[in-house]
Amino acid sequence: QVQLVESGGGLVQAGGSLRLSCAASGSIVRIPAMGWYRQAPGKQRELVATITSRGSTNYADSVKGRFTISRDNAKNTVYLQMNSLKPEDTAVYYCNALVGSIMYWGQGTQVTVSS
Repeated sequence: QVQLVESGGGLVQAGGSLRLSCAASGSIVRIPAMGWYRQAPGKQRELVATITSRGSTNYADSVKGRFTISRDNAKNTVYLQMNSLKPEDTAVYYCNALVGSIMYWGQGTQVTVSS
């Protein structure tokens, strides 16, 4: 069993920055991929960014150039640095981790960007 705990969400003005963190704990040998998704009210959950254990990254077009995903493999922690935030970035942000063939999800952290 793997637990994911997110932190770092909050309220910020447009143009501001936030940094999200997600720490994985439990029965972990290796986490091939970790990532962030988000879900805005009335919308489907969507990919924000992913990162492999080797550091390969993938971003949604809407966040390229503004968000940066990184991870600390020794700490089983993934980060999301969000800059130049826009009101349309407002959502609940979820961390996920692929361990073996199972996808685990965190409980989500709210990010609200005011105009």
